Amino acid sequence: MASHTSSSTTSLQSTKPMAPPSSAVIKRLQSELLALMSSPTPGLSAFPTTSLTLWTATLAGPSATPYETLTFKLTLSFPSNYPHAPPEVLFKTPIYHPNVDMKGRICLDILKAAGSGGEGGGWSAALNAETVLLSVQSLLGEPNNASPLNGEAAIVWDRDMEEFRRKVFARHQEPEELDA
Repeated sequence: MASHTSSSTTSLQSTKPMAPPSSAVIKRLQSELLALMSSPTPGLSAFPTTSLTLWTATLAGPSATPYETLTFKLTLSFPSNYPHAPPEVLFKTPIYHPNVDMKGRICLDILKAAGSGGEGGGWSAALNAETVLLSVQSLLGEPNNASPLNGEAAIVWDRDMEEFRRKVFARHQEPEELDA
């Protein structure tokens, strides 16, 4: 757990102002949005909110997981140098998961820029919003308990799946809209 710092999790709170996106970034995001809308993936949707660089996404919990009947809201914030840097992704719906903290920040290799946190992140410009959301959805059923962000959730996942399910449902019932 000690290896997780703010540089290895996503956070929509930035201290420096974001530069406006370039026309290349806008075109890329328009293309990704069009692809998501024209060939929707079951259990997944995303759309811009206040600007093309800030999206709200909805994920259905994968079948045969403790999240199976649940739906989660997330935000994706695309940086001005996207796709050369990953989007910042946060769960807005409260979630109990080994790789998500209580503020909705996600520890997932592809959400880290290469070389960030001294660990060499897995982000690549070949990835897109859909692959990010599919990876987050996959993480719900296959957490990385060897490197948890929420250590208690990792222990409960490994020791008592019924208790884990209870905690998942209890957390999901909390008021929506986590503040990061």
